[in-house]
Amino acid sequence: MLRVELDQDGRKNKSVEISTDFTVVGGGMAGVCSAIQAARSGIKVCLVQDRPVLGGCGSSEIRVWILGATSHLGNNNRWSREGGIIDELLIENLYRNKEGNAVIFDTILLDKVKAEKNITLLLNTSVYNATKSSGNSIGSVNAFCSQTSIDYHIKSPLFCDSSGDGVLGFMAGAPFVIGAESAQEFDEKMAPKEEQTELLGHTLFFYSKDAGKHVDFTLPDYAKNTNISKERLGRVNKGEDGVRLWWIEYGGTTDTIYGTEDIKWELWSVVYTIWDHIKNSGEFDDVDNLTLEWVGTIPGKRESRRFIGHKMLTQKDIVEQRPQYDAISFGGWAIDLHPSEGVFSEESPCLQYHGKGIYQIPLGCFISRGIDNLFLAGRIISASHIAFGSTRVMATSAHGGQAVGAAAAKCIKEQLAPQALLEEEKVSELQNDLNKTGHFIPHIPTNKKTNLASLATLNASSELALSSFSHDELFKPLTISAAQLLPMKASVNYTITVNVKVTVETTLISQLRVSDKHENYTPNVTLQEIETPLGVGEHQVEIQFDEATEFDQYGFICFMKNDAIEVEYSQQRVSGIVSAFNGTNKAVSNNGKQAVDGDYGIDEFEFWIPSRRPEGHNLAMTISPAIDDFKVDNLVNGYTRAWLSSNAWIAALDEKAPLLSMKWPQTQKVSAITLHFDTDFDHPLESTLMGHPESRIPFCVANYKVLDDAGNVLFEQKDNHQTVNKITLETPVDVNGLVFEFEQTDQNIPVAVFAIDVE
Repeated sequence: MLRVELDQDGRKNKSVEISTDFTVVGGGMAGVCSAIQAARSGIKVCLVQDRPVLGGCGSSEIRVWILGATSHLGNNNRWSREGGIIDELLIENLYRNKEGNAVIFDTILLDKVKAEKNITLLLNTSVYNATKSSGNSIGSVNAFCSQTSIDYHIKSPLFCDSSGDGVLGFMAGAPFVIGAESAQEFDEKMAPKEEQTELLGHTLFFYSKDAGKHVDFTLPDYAKNTNISKERLGRVNKGEDGVRLWWIEYGGTTDTIYGTEDIKWELWSVVYTIWDHIKNSGEFDDVDNLTLEWVGTIPGKRESRRFIGHKMLTQKDIVEQRPQYDAISFGGWAIDLHPSEGVFSEESPCLQYHGKGIYQIPLGCFISRGIDNLFLAGRIISASHIAFGSTRVMATSAHGGQAVGAAAAKCIKEQLAPQALLEEEKVSELQNDLNKTGHFIPHIPTNKKTNLASLATLNASSELALSSFSHDELFKPLTISAAQLLPMKASVNYTITVNVKVTVETTLISQLRVSDKHENYTPNVTLQEIETPLGVGEHQVEIQFDEATEFDQYGFICFMKNDAIEVEYSQQRVSGIVSAFNGTNKAVSNNGKQAVDGDYGIDEFEFWIPSRRPEGHNLAMTISPAIDDFKVDNLVNGYTRAWLSSNAWIAALDEKAPLLSMKWPQTQKVSAITLHFDTDFDHPLESTLMGHPESRIPFCVANYKVLDDAGNVLFEQKDNHQTVNKITLETPVDVNGLVFEFEQTDQNIPVAVFAIDVE
């Protein structure tokens, strides 16, 4: 028993001192990926999160699905899903939680962070003070845990602000902006003529469920004066989940930091008014048994402070895909801006303008200009208001967060200030470190000199030469234009043969298209069009193209919309090969073509998008000459996904147990081997709500062995589902060669590997 007498001087909470290498403030997706990468790189990390779970807007508290450059598979950014740690998290979520349960995703994030011995995780802990060690440097922060009443004093040489509102940067005195710059400031045609203070607002979601019996609903008194228009209420569709109503947005005309609690009350009022409309307006059938299962208690924030870094990303960087020597991340979500009045605006709930391809994000955007030991991550990085419309989404933020974690580790290990990493030699080393994790930075391959496999002679039991896709009697009508993407060689003329069924006499129009930038997948250049008259019945159509691509790049074999024609498709699927359709995806403002009403510095072009599995079949065609793009040398070309070419070694389709060997002229000491598999970087992998038809990506190699040149098994893997497999040997081995034995698990999908890195 404890008895404590009166203390007239008062008491203080328990105080705990923490000394660490790197303090990350904010446990959203950017902070999580930053902390994990830094910890895996060998430095001590303290991750401070003011909520009871990790993930920020992606957590069960808010329940926004994680997306980035793949944009719901609604744009032209092929194979653009963010790699590295965010990919690992989303692939794990697919494996454990393909239904998209937000609570299960919480457990996956917590598992991954707790597994890192170098991370000290503080949940329910808010940073409330920053102490400066000099005018331009942070020395320590103070934080308070609401659940334990512990005061923490955390000291470290480096800090990362990934808090969303930039609480650490603000207290440290770092320069920042709020609002929209004028069009003149960065020559941005989408920006307003004059500076504005209005922002994107907050959103609250809700879930409903069938209670199995009649349930009444009475609107709370505090919600009765909410002035939401009938037009907005009319946007609610029967059977639509409340977590799809992202347009329940408010607060952009107020203070989105200090006014958040007031914004929350207004959003609660809007949510309950919408629910009252569903339950009591009489406009919806079969709602008597519905009840509210969950309503968000904290809003999902979109915009507040943006901090000034050594570089400022702008509209032209995104639209023109400007090269950045210090690129350490990439983006590809549309420039997605919302009216500041949110749900009370008479304007469209959002305005999305897509780019023709993905764009680089430079390291300079992640380092504070003014506070020398402060990194920035998440939606607060150095970007204009217009560019922020694209960079703010979670997968992009997470990808940049990993880069910050790697940068911090490099600074600690080499005793560098963050600004020193902006030197070309140092940033090149950082880029290489990231690429080795499967992070992927467009235009920047892994340095071959850091991979022992590049010194070996590589041999494979087979290499795919793609001369045809199987004919499986799977005919589909050309109700929308369809295309087959193929990695084509420069100056090669291809002949394509397809089977079609024709219901009335008509003409099949075939086109060979490419993108004007050979790294993109926007087919805005038509090299040749061929018209083939067809009578009623079945036909085998040969299409001989006399034009060819100028570069090694992906070409589109297009068959234009014709309701009188059915084209045959195949059940076979191959890594780095996909079909696409001139279809729509209104979830991301895709109506088949991006039209621009006015001069906004945005391109007009068509969207050609794949279909998700189990659809998305390749066209059953023969190809002459065969696509000869799947050589074993691709394993060491530095790319870990399709980019300009397939970049994969792919075995013959009929080989059930393909072998790969590498042999060195001299004995090598091998301590680690990393394999990069195909988990379909086209698949968006939304973390919550959407759900997915499969728990593992069918292209990914599940079972394999690694042997030394004497036949000893060094490692065996069963039921792999992850993209990157790093094998760290307990004891390094001296070998003259390695052998890899792979197992084909789907007869319609050949074994494929993007890269093997040996250390």
